[in-house]
Amino acid sequence: MNSALDHGQARNQAAADLEFREVTKRYPGQQDAAIERLSLTVNAGEICVLVGPSGCGKTTAMRLVNRMIEPTDGDILIDGASVKGRTRADLRRHIGYAIQQIGLFPHLTVGDNIATVPSLLGWDKQRIASRVEELLELVSLDPQDTRDRYPAQLSGGQRQRVGVARALAADPPLLLMDEPFGAIDPINRERLQNEFLRLQGQIRKTIVFVTHDIDEAIKVGDRIAVLKKGGKLAQYATPAELLTFPADKFVEDFVGADRALKRLALQRVRDIDLWKAPEVRVGEASSDVRRKLADADLQIPLLVDDRRRPLGWLSERALAGERVERDLRSTAEPVVELDDILRDALADLLSHATQYAPVTDEKGAVAGILSLEVIGRFLHEPPTDSPTGADLLDDDPRSRADLGE
Repeated sequence: MNSALDHGQARNQAAADLEFREVTKRYPGQQDAAIERLSLTVNAGEICVLVGPSGCGKTTAMRLVNRMIEPTDGDILIDGASVKGRTRADLRRHIGYAIQQIGLFPHLTVGDNIATVPSLLGWDKQRIASRVEELLELVSLDPQDTRDRYPAQLSGGQRQRVGVARALAADPPLLLMDEPFGAIDPINRERLQNEFLRLQGQIRKTIVFVTHDIDEAIKVGDRIAVLKKGGKLAQYATPAELLTFPADKFVEDFVGADRALKRLALQRVRDIDLWKAPEVRVGEASSDVRRKLADADLQIPLLVDDRRRPLGWLSERALAGERVERDLRSTAEPVVELDDILRDALADLLSHATQYAPVTDEKGAVAGILSLEVIGRFLHEPPTDSPTGADLLDDDPRSRADLGE
């Protein structure tokens, strides 16, 4: 991390609390409200995802925050102060805004696009140049290669990242994102989601994120607001709570019949209770192995090396003599790691047509055994405080995808 980025992070504004207080929006001539008595609070530094079917008012709710639309009734507060107490221009200059269509100015360079709001705020040229370079690095774009190019010279994923950088340019405490990755192909959309979560792990802004995709909502949200037609709040909960305890039939249907499996994307292998298997070395006394079997969850010995790395599952013939011989019934595959996402670990088990797999720590030593039974038991347990997508990606080098196209 270079000094410019470190300096920029050191001066980041604190995130802001956001509150919708009995907010209603009714358009003239319309019998039904677009938003009806919406009340919810987004804590500073959290991602609140607004999700629901088309026409439920999620984008309307978001645009009420920066007064692109005025509420009919109720109020919206940022750090306890009503948005009505500021001019629209001043309010919008202190709220970041990123949209699906990106909205970059085609006649301006990338650097000038990012500099738009700081220029309006009267920043000096040196400060703006430093901020542009800092933000391009923060969104994983090379300033030397990107700053002087025009939007048409970038890929869709690169343009989207420039859009996020522009939204962050004036270091706003609050960021609004309206389906920011909706127009991106599936592969790069997942990469951008990962990049966004890693970015949030560094900047910790308060974010209101609109999507129609419940899987995206579960992945990126700290809390999810599910809206019904007419802008009514059906449920406001953490992803784990939403998946395990849907408030009603509408939420249950919207989340999907596979909601139990979706919970697996919120957990790592280390978050669940693993089985214990007898760890055995070649030449060990067979009588000692049998005593280990009596105290184990799995009645199949696991052969390990001197560093306790798994080698394979022993056959009964391996214990026929006085000493353990290297006679395997099968290899140790698949081997999963404590930091693997539980959904991916389940996929490994199913693809290898096996019911259990050794789990290893960061040194490759056996930490326990993952089994289909353990996963099934987890899915029937009530959720605890589950990690968010940002936590799952934080400090995980295997998730750090190269976003270049």
